[in-house]
Order: sequence, then structure tokens, then C-alpha cells
Amino acid sequence: MAGALTVTLSREAIQRFLELAEFNEKQRRLFLGMLADQCGRGGGQEVAQFFQVARNTVGDGQAEFTGRKEISASANRIRRPGGGRKPVEVRQPGIVEAVREILEDTASGGQEKVLFWTTLSLREMEKKLAEQGFKVGRVTVSRLMETLGYSRQQPPKMLQACSPHPERDSQFRLIASLAETYLASGDPVISVDCRKNELLGNLADNGSASPCKEDARQCPDHEFALKELGNVTPGGVCVLNETTGFANLTSCSDSSEVAVESIRIWWQCIGKVNFPNAKRLLVTCDGGGSTGCSHRLWKEQLALLAEETGLESTVCHFPCGTSKWNKVGHRLFCYVSRTCAGKPLIDIRTVVKCISRTTTHTGLDVSCHGDERPIRKGSSVSEKQMASIDVTPLGEYAQWNYTIRGFQNADA
Repeated sequence: MAGALTVTLSREAIQRFLELAEFNEKQRRLFLGMLADQCGRGGGQEVAQFFQVARNTVGDGQAEFTGRKEISASANRIRRPGGGRKPVEVRQPGIVEAVREILEDTASGGQEKVLFWTTLSLREMEKKLAEQGFKVGRVTVSRLMETLGYSRQQPPKMLQACSPHPERDSQFRLIASLAETYLASGDPVISVDCRKNELLGNLADNGSASPCKEDARQCPDHEFALKELGNVTPGGVCVLNETTGFANLTSCSDSSEVAVESIRIWWQCIGKVNFPNAKRLLVTCDGGGSTGCSHRLWKEQLALLAEETGLESTVCHFPCGTSKWNKVGHRLFCYVSRTCAGKPLIDIRTVVKCISRTTTHTGLDVSCHGDERPIRKGSSVSEKQMASIDVTPLGEYAQWNYTIRGFQNADA
């Protein structure tokens, strides 16, 4: 018959068509309604059972297809306007003004100032609104506060404590240029730092774990150093050539000896295996602390390392106030802290096992070494000893960049 087309389609063919067509809710509803209309009496029930959809959905699509129900005039709209629950601002008039009044009465600062905040918790806000006759939960209170310019947040550390060094940008560019050169030639580039001391023992640690209730760990209510256990200082080495890290644990506090000893053990255990042909090493570190650019002991220890390994060490320090850009902090230590969070640091062996399990989805591999040997501390370096170090300034910022090749004479 002219004007008619009779086709038998399988369920698989129709489902395949719907997947390829990527119909939205409105288009799918009209398509099902067209099929139901063409099937005649009882077609809506048959289509609903065939496609396993609600009968009302097919009925609405059939009514819209035949013109018995108006379709939304907007081409971009899928559903008719007016559906869903009205927002709280409509159902409870005046609630926004009530929230604003509570915030203005309890806020510190002012809208015309840089800082403007409130110390009220969401539950306290919910209680104050209930006293005025409003029924609203803390989630809605949080949303209303955001619309008024408030939010619950911790103050971010964005303001630099000291004045930026005028040559900071130039130093960053020099570090980046040297790192690219070393990486291109296959020479090791490492980032070095030491973390604060961690007390050993069954003490509470930041973070949480998920043990069984029967195995929940109990800790003393106060933390004191245990003489028989002491503390541990992790010295970290982050290798920028690859996604690997190394941590050296010692019972000594943070010092230049600990920092260089971490480099020494890393090279003996891992470095010379992964970089067998390396003759030079690029070290990036902070400008202060145990790896400070003005520390004589740091340079003397690097000279000793150069004599032992035959590596010339080129050192680049980050300017004052920029230690957060040191790679070892956000490529190694942050993940180590997350792995050890909520776990008891009973002794050095336990810490070694814990740190060795550190990994990320990008494939970070962390090795850890527990060094219980005593490290010589408190030694001073004289002017004569400093003069014997074979150190060559690098570039125009000699206080931050230099190369150490050992000592100028063997008797030093």
C-alpha cells in the first residue's frame, strides 16, 4: 500500500539503533510512543514490555506523538517546566535574609574588608534558623552560605613570610635549564631534604586507619619521647629521572651529615646500579636548614662524597621562601606521610616497612633503609678546611649554585 512501510525488526537491531542514535530522554520517549501508536490497540503495553520501560513513559510519548499532549516549546528542553520540588527559597520565603542576618551578627571583618568570615558551624546555623521557624538542614545551610559569599575552609598558605628575592625567577630558570641538560644526557638529578623528627613508640599519629573494632589501637593521652626508642629522622632523595624515591632513616636529628649520608646510601644501593656510567650528579635542595647554601659542613660532606664515589656534585639551592617547590616534598614525602598516617611507629624496622609500601597510581617506587649507626655530629669546619674544598661557582649566583669535585689535595 502506498505511503506505508512494513518492516520486522529484532530487539537487538532496535537496541543497537538506540545506542548509536544516542537519544536523549525526550527523543527516546517520542520514538517509543510512535512504535506504540503504530502497533494499535494495546501497543503501549507491548512496547513497554518489549523495551522493559515504564508504561507511563510509553503512554506520555504516544500522547505527545499524536498531539494529545503538548510538547515543550523549547527545542533544548527535555522535560516540561515546573517539575520537581521547589527550592527552599520559594517554599520558605525570607530564609535567605534570615541567614544573612545571622552571618552579619556573628561574622568577623566586613564586606568592604579583605577578610570576612564566620566561626559558626553549620549545625549552629541550623539551630538558629530553627529558632526562627525555618526547617532546613545543614547541607542547605551550606549552599545558602555559599550564595552569600561564605564558605567553610582552612586558610591556605599563600602569603610568603619574607620578601621575594629579586633574582628568584632567574634562579628557578637556571635550575630548570640545568635539570633538562642533565636529564637529556642521562645523568642523575635528585632532590634532597630531611623531615622533622618522628617519635617512636605506640603513640598517636596524624591520620586514621580502618582496623577491626576488636583490633583498634589505644595510645597514651600524652606523647613523650621514650628513651629506649628515641626518635627517627627521614632523609629523602627523590630521583627526577624516574618515578623513584629513597628514604634513609636515622636516629640522629636533622643535620648536614644526615642529608649527605642519605645521598651516599642511595648511590651505593640504587644510584650506581641505575646510572652505571654517571660521572656527575645534580642536587637540588633548600636554601636553609641542613642543606643550607651557607653551611660549611654541607659542602665538606659533599666533598667527602665526591672523593668516595668519583662523582662531581653540582648543587642548586632554592631561594629563601621557596622550599615548597623542592620536588622531594610533593613527589615523595607527601605520599610517605599518607602511607604512614594512623599507623604505630613502634621502631625503625616498622617505619622502614611502612615507607617501603608507599606507591601511587603513576608508579612511584620507594625504597627505604634503616641506618642505626651513630653519625658524627656537631663538628665544625675551619677556614683552612673550606679552602681545601675543590668548589667552582656556577653562573652569576655563586651563593646558590656551585660544583664540588672533592678536595684540592689528598692531605686535606
